[in-house]
Amino acid sequence: MTDARDLLVLDVFRNRFAAVAEEMGVTLMRTAYSPNIKERRDYSCAVFDAAGDMVAQAAHIPVHLGAMPLSVAAVLAEKTFAPGDMVMVNDPFRGGTHLPDITLVAPVFADGGRPVFYVANRAHHSDVGGMAAGSMPLSTSLFQEGMVIPPLTVVRGGELDRQLMDFFLANVRTPVEREGDFAAQIMANLTGAKRLSEMIVKFGRERTAQQAARLLDHAETLARAAIRDVPDGVYEAGDMLDDDGVGTADIAVRLRLTVRGDTMAFDFCASDPQAVGCVNATRAIAVSCVLYAVRCLVARGVPVNAGLSRPIQIVTRPGSVVDARFPAAVAGGNVETSQRLVDVIFLALSRALPGSVPAASQGTMNNVAMGGVDPRTGAAFAYYETLAGGMGAGAAGAGESAVHSHMTNTLNTPVEALEYAYPLLVREYGLRRGSGGQGAHRGGEGLTREVEFLGPTEVTVLSDRRVHAPYGLAGGAPGATGRNVLITGGEARELPGKCHFAAAPGDRLRVETPGGGGYGYYLYNIAKFE
Repeated sequence: MTDARDLLVLDVFRNRFAAVAEEMGVTLMRTAYSPNIKERRDYSCAVFDAAGDMVAQAAHIPVHLGAMPLSVAAVLAEKTFAPGDMVMVNDPFRGGTHLPDITLVAPVFADGGRPVFYVANRAHHSDVGGMAAGSMPLSTSLFQEGMVIPPLTVVRGGELDRQLMDFFLANVRTPVEREGDFAAQIMANLTGAKRLSEMIVKFGRERTAQQAARLLDHAETLARAAIRDVPDGVYEAGDMLDDDGVGTADIAVRLRLTVRGDTMAFDFCASDPQAVGCVNATRAIAVSCVLYAVRCLVARGVPVNAGLSRPIQIVTRPGSVVDARFPAAVAGGNVETSQRLVDVIFLALSRALPGSVPAASQGTMNNVAMGGVDPRTGAAFAYYETLAGGMGAGAAGAGESAVHSHMTNTLNTPVEALEYAYPLLVREYGLRRGSGGQGAHRGGEGLTREVEFLGPTEVTVLSDRRVHAPYGLAGGAPGATGRNVLITGGEARELPGKCHFAAAPGDRLRVETPGGGGYGYYLYNIAKFE
């Protein structure tokens, strides 16, 4: 077989494995109950080999996909699979991110023996119990955030463990919606397992497994080639989280990046100690952020799998804000600290590769969680969403406006879906003009979303970049910081970036998301000093 033909065959298998993960995602989205999964698409799907190494992923959420292999590894270390089994887990200290993200793992067998592959998906459930509706509280302990699920066999031999599911549903605010979303996760895994079984029948067990292994080697080769294009050296960067929501401000995330030949070492040990509040990230999140950044370095078309991590060393300090110890509060680490980790990684890379890295994007997911009793139906509801913002500009052009960036890849919930499902009325939704940082290329604009509550509602906001603005590069100005405002009886009150409150009917929450940083000098920047 010629080299060209060999690469062509490998590319066919790359697309086949990726198509399995993509079809899993379509199944999950189309069968889910909640707008959070059906509309926002807050889920991720992937395929793993017999050793638990990721072979392929769908184009879903980076913070999920980079951490999911650690959850799969934890499951394989603790559980033995039989045909028809599925194991659930959400423990952040077993490869999870935060408790609402529940991972479901299923084996793929061929002719008995041990599994040849595994499929897994991770979906954000809008409520998993805990001290606040939406399970994204201003917590100081993991135990306040909801139900912690170690690896548990929830489907055995193709049959749902009804007692286990009933126990889970008894501890959440919206059991019908949760059961519907969980059933969608089961169907997604069944779809993935079926498609992989069809591949094995068509190509044979050995050849299919062999091509999966070759895809990992190919990704490693491409990653090492991309790293060799980065000048050798040591590059340092740091940035701040605004606060932890319970009194600690200016929490530093610091990186020392060492490039040597075709390897990179990411050292976050100088980051601040873990916080009292919920902005702590687990090591799995730090790993996710690094792998995302490395993926951005390599050319398009590279298979995204475990091979990308082989040239990479990641060093964290246990007990730090980027590698918190149990039982640290972690609800916001997945969504806010992950974004700051990427900002720091990109800032360090901008010093290694001037002109190739964009300015900071909004650097927050602007999380809003809420819940209560719907006055229209008398039923409990819980809802969670993230809001888009501006992307950073780069040497090639302006940043995109009002989009999710970096560690999130969800959609914005459509107004019609939001108002149909929940007692909410969207009063304003549009671009936040002027929020992008000035520069030769301007940063993307944030957005403004104002929502009126139609019934008594418990609300939690976890957001950042309300104090420390997204940085510009090469002389560009920073993007505008975000704002949270509560409007009661016509009076507007500024809210902190992280807050929890009870809203009355008629109250309105207005969130103005940050813009992206600008890139390059702009005459306006000079003129204002004259």
